[in-house]
Amino acid sequence: MPGLLSSPVCLTVIWFLSLSLHPSCAQIWTDEVSGVQYGHLESNVTLACGKSQIRTPVVWHLNHSSALPWHKVTSNGTLVLLQVDHSAQGIYSCYDARGLLLHSVKLRLGHSPGLLSVSCQVPNHTHVRCSWVESVRTFLPAQYNASFKGNSLEWRPCVVDVARKHCDVDHPAFWQTSHTLRVTETNALGSLITFHIVKLHKLLKPDPPESVSVKELEGYPKRLVVSWKFPSSWPQDDAFPLVFHIRYRPQGSMHWAEFYSEESPVVVLDALAGHLHQVQIQARDEVDAESQWSEWSPLLLMRPWEAYTTTTEPTEEPEGTFPEKPETSTAKTHNPVIEGEGNLGLVILLVLFSVVLLITVPSLIYVVWVRQRRSDHVTKQELTSMVKMKSMPI
Repeated sequence: MPGLLSSPVCLTVIWFLSLSLHPSCAQIWTDEVSGVQYGHLESNVTLACGKSQIRTPVVWHLNHSSALPWHKVTSNGTLVLLQVDHSAQGIYSCYDARGLLLHSVKLRLGHSPGLLSVSCQVPNHTHVRCSWVESVRTFLPAQYNASFKGNSLEWRPCVVDVARKHCDVDHPAFWQTSHTLRVTETNALGSLITFHIVKLHKLLKPDPPESVSVKELEGYPKRLVVSWKFPSSWPQDDAFPLVFHIRYRPQGSMHWAEFYSEESPVVVLDALAGHLHQVQIQARDEVDAESQWSEWSPLLLMRPWEAYTTTTEPTEEPEGTFPEKPETSTAKTHNPVIEGEGNLGLVILLVLFSVVLLITVPSLIYVVWVRQRRSDHVTKQELTSMVKMKSMPI
């Protein structure tokens, strides 16, 4: 008997009888899960109870609860949610009169895409990066496709990073005056294309100089040596030269002293002896007059060289100041200036001034003395004449 029950014919008959006694079980197996349905926020959303045309009354549950948002159920068991908001999201299940599950679907709500807010950065002549921000928060996962072209060129792919919402173009046609970026955003509720005009020459903005350092110059209390390197993102060849803007000031001062240089390092000649100084550098393309200056390098602080003696008491630094020495290293300077040159000129100027004084002052004294003598002589003659006139008989 056990062998008879396990025969293929018997098993087929038992399976057929089970389907006949419980027809709704097959319905659950085919229609129980149908995936995700998307709907627009603040609009009506319709949910069907499976693919079959059910004419019997059904009961809907949201997340296994009979409490539903504002809704209505049609005669064929379809659920219509009215003016839905985020609270209407979840898993909807419909049951027949006997309480058997007929269908289940997950509802996600959001908006279709809107125009994107696009901005582009051009750190050098060979690379463009464009990023975007949604102007409409869709609340739904999205895919992006981007392409880039010049005035008279064909569209070329802009390599997209979906997670960071940006794309990159290598070796753009820099000789073109204008370029166009095309970004397409797509989600479950629709898609939209955004166009953005790109002016490469005006957007060219190098990254800040790197490895910036400031060093005292031993023996010179009014000098600082400033050095730096090109940004690593900038091609270092003669075709793309950079000009550097250096600014410095004593800590606490409101005014910057500044100058420009094409090479590193440079020597600050007029630092304020004994004072901590702030130093920063920025860079710009030397040829493209429409390009932008880079951001300033991080602020560095350094004090010029001081001659310390055993009798000198250390000065107290004000609270909140930075360490005296920067963390970065300093390269040797290519343009040291000899301190004696300035002192020799000053000495010569003082000697000449002294000679002029020695010649001018005695000359002035002599001229005044001569004039005084002449004045005295004239006065004496006038008195003599008056005496003679008085002595003459009338």
